[in-house]
Amino acid sequence: MTAVEEVPTELGGVAVMQVTLRIKRMNPEGTGDHAPGEDYWEEFHLEAHATDRVLDALHKIKWEQDGTLAFRRSCAHGVCGSDAMRINARNRLACKTLLKDLNPAKPILVEPIVGLPVEKDLIVDMEPFFASYRKIMPFLMPAGPAPERERLQTPAQRERFDDTTKCILCAACTTACPVFWTDGQYFGPQAIVGAHRFIFDSRDEGQWDRLEILNDTAGVWKCRTAFNCTEACPRGIEVTKAISEIKHALNTGEI
Repeated sequence: MTAVEEVPTELGGVAVMQVTLRIKRMNPEGTGDHAPGEDYWEEFHLEAHATDRVLDALHKIKWEQDGTLAFRRSCAHGVCGSDAMRINARNRLACKTLLKDLNPAKPILVEPIVGLPVEKDLIVDMEPFFASYRKIMPFLMPAGPAPERERLQTPAQRERFDDTTKCILCAACTTACPVFWTDGQYFGPQAIVGAHRFIFDSRDEGQWDRLEILNDTAGVWKCRTAFNCTEACPRGIEVTKAISEIKHALNTGEI
């Protein structure tokens, strides 16, 4: 079987490719050839349209070749963030990554995101990630009684934190961070982005509480400005810039 073979289909002439996915797997209960918890690679060959996504290929494998393959997905449109995984050594959303953009002439490598415990195949335990997010108190803490209508902001006030409102909690930024891989205490980029969204919100009165949390040894000062987080974000958030702005607020006392 050749790695790529383009054949016109009957549906609008969309090319069909022979694709190989090489998937890193782990079954906590073990399989016939592998001990419980043992990592191993398995290759799957399938026919796919050039416009298919990695998620489509994973579905086809699960539905037609191996029903035991485990991965997360929900909306399939880049909104829920549940299908974050490493694809060709980069953190991506499987639902937004087209097969034709991955040089399908070679096997496409698919593995779980790094730095979180693997539960099975491409599924990781997200609890440590969400635990860090909860620590920065990701909710509005306004002052005074509740208003009769919404709390108003100017366009400039909204723009101050607009970028970090785009976060979908996919963990792609945090699990692309080399500090997070090696330091079990670091909050990680996403928790800092989540704090940024409220620290610079003019309606919020919990800024200094959050800044005190991020000034801790597990906070922003562990960031080494590698930019991995910014490159990994599927929503295009300037993660490193947000971390830098929080460092500036801590250094100057200005928000």
